[in-house]
Amino acid sequence: MCYLCKMKSLYQRLEEKNKLFFLTGPCAVESAGLMDEVAAHLSALKEKYEVEIVLKGSYRKANRSRLDSFTGIGDEKALGLLSDAGERYNLPVITDIHADEEASMAAEYVDVLQIPAFLCRQTSLLVAAAKTGKIVNIKKGQFLAPDAMQFAATKVKESNNSQILLTERGTTFGYTDLVVDMRSIPTMQAQKYPVVMDVTHALQRPNQSSGVTGGQPAMIQTIASAAVAAGVDGLFIETHPDPASAKSDGANMLPLDQLDTLIERLVKIKSAIL
Repeated sequence: MCYLCKMKSLYQRLEEKNKLFFLTGPCAVESAGLMDEVAAHLSALKEKYEVEIVLKGSYRKANRSRLDSFTGIGDEKALGLLSDAGERYNLPVITDIHADEEASMAAEYVDVLQIPAFLCRQTSLLVAAAKTGKIVNIKKGQFLAPDAMQFAATKVKESNNSQILLTERGTTFGYTDLVVDMRSIPTMQAQKYPVVMDVTHALQRPNQSSGVTGGQPAMIQTIASAAVAAGVDGLFIETHPDPASAKSDGANMLPLDQLDTLIERLVKIKSAIL
């Protein structure tokens, strides 16, 4: 990375309109080995394509369909593994929080705090995240119109934090499907914040009778390509070396060895529309 690029803050780098950024990693922090393998792979792709990559991992899975679902390996242990992997491979890191008191705890380890879609209207959570001074990524609720995200963003901004990302992750369509309205991208960009397309969660098949969320990973390239063509600023893509063995959301994650080809394609699309 060039010297001037290093001098820019992470948020300034994410705001750059001439290149994509990626929020990517496994759904959950499962082990040190997993985080090291993924971070090493992402670091190589970051250098290869000269894009910003933020390493993702949930330290706790708070929204599970069933009581016996995997929720985590311990909060501080998982946050430590995420932070260590990011530091070792020179990658900033992001995780999601679910309660006000988690904001300050997670902020000690990460660069970006993510507000889950179900909680995007939770005022106290947005304010707590804002007050940490970290970048705040707010996912649009599956139930919310894109222009309504201005109110979530304003809660963060009026709490003295203008480092905001807005993420589209699909809209509820019936009981067991989601659809992506690409009009959401320019609608949220009109609020003057970088907009992210959460490709993998937009392809979930929620509310399955088995109690395990399904997905359509074969459509990841389609949704990601369409979002870049529509002018999105960043892509959120969950990835795992072996999605079938993942402890959370394996049904809609991208195999890690397919990420290189996908990023190459998306960078080419971005270049074509500049």
